[in-house]
Amino acid sequence: MNQRWLLKFKRWAQNPPSPAKIKFVAGILLVCFVMFAIERIWGWPAWLTPNDMRRR
Repeated sequence: MNQRWLLKFKRWAQNPPSPAKIKFVAGILLVCFVMFAIERIWGWPAWLTPNDMRRR
């Protein structure tokens, strides 16, 4: 582990983030997990796949 990470962890332990910030980050992670689970269960929808616009 890098020494910078240890200093970051020390600073984070002394000044923890607010509960609102923790909820915000947890919400973002939850949305990402739900999107990942939907893709794994039902697959990627065809309408979200971009068309190849290159002309040769």
